[in-house]
Amino acid sequence: MHLLEIILIAIGLSFDTFAVSVSSGFCIRDIKFVQAVRIALVLAFFQAMMPLIGWAGGVQIESYVSEVDHWIAFGLLALLGLKMIIDSLSANRDNKLNPLMLRVLIMMAIATSIDALVVGLSFAFIKTNIASAILIIGFVTFIFSMTGMLAGKKVGGKLGTRMEILGGIILIGIGLKVLLSHI
Repeated sequence: MHLLEIILIAIGLSFDTFAVSVSSGFCIRDIKFVQAVRIALVLAFFQAMMPLIGWAGGVQIESYVSEVDHWIAFGLLALLGLKMIIDSLSANRDNKLNPLMLRVLIMMAIATSIDALVVGLSFAFIKTNIASAILIIGFVTFIFSMTGMLAGKKVGGKLGTRMEILGGIILIGIGLKVLLSHI
């Protein structure tokens, strides 16, 4: 997988954390820089570690599915992209949660990084350099989270849903590219 594709996947994965960060900035308009960095670091850590966990599982089963791995990668990325789009259109965001509470922050981080676990599984099937992938995913997520909190303070919650839809479209596009490159 090329560097540009990993960056695009990282961007696609980061849109849900962007949306959560926008909501966080919207809820806590007087958020301090250190608090924003803490939120962004936790979100980025989970978003980077989930692909590693998925990749480790995928490496174990890769030899059994090598004939259809491109179909699996396409299916996982396409389903994930569709799920992101559907969730963004039907999401009921609760602005009463305080993302500065560690319990709430961990729940947000896990919820926004489950999709990265699936992407990590597909990374194993398409022989992606996992070290560079998780570094890029973590970095992009951190930047998107910080930007999202700033946007939430300035703009409010309307931008988050559109970004999740775009993230879903990007993941579907990457899945199609993987599939078409093997056919």
